[in-house]
Amino acid sequence: YLEEAGLLPELEKLGFGIVGYACTTCNGMSGALDPQIQQEIIDRDLYSTAVLSGNRNFDGRIHPYAKQAFLASPPLVVAYALAGTIRFDIERDALGTDAQGQPIYLNDLWPSDEEIDAVVGQHVKPEQFNQVYIQMFKLNQDERNTNPLYDWRPMSTYIRRP
Repeated sequence: YLEEAGLLPELEKLGFGIVGYACTTCNGMSGALDPQIQQEIIDRDLYSTAVLSGNRNFDGRIHPYAKQAFLASPPLVVAYALAGTIRFDIERDALGTDAQGQPIYLNDLWPSDEEIDAVVGQHVKPEQFNQVYIQMFKLNQDERNTNPLYDWRPMSTYIRRP
């Protein structure tokens, strides 16, 4: 969607790129921390954090040195990264400054609902879903002949009938 909408080049200029999909980032496979940053965390015994767009959260999920993580929407993940800290009021404090030294706030960057709808309407198409999800849920002949109900195992220590 980002490529289709022409947004990816602007995000890449800011240092954001596509490193993987689904669980890649959330299980720490998006890459190592910069060695200097990691060493600073170790030397100063910093309690570092991450902000992620995901559906679950636990200590060290993104990286062992990102001891805590916070869930946010993808645009807010970018906003927090631009600010470089979670220790500020994202609605009232500046995320940074422009080339002239003027503060830039979230509301300066956040698109209106109409702008979002226009981009989604123009660039998010049914065929993008179909090429991924129809194939994913296509049953082959062997799967059609199996019992569709879950095989509950009464002695399971992992999952049991509620």
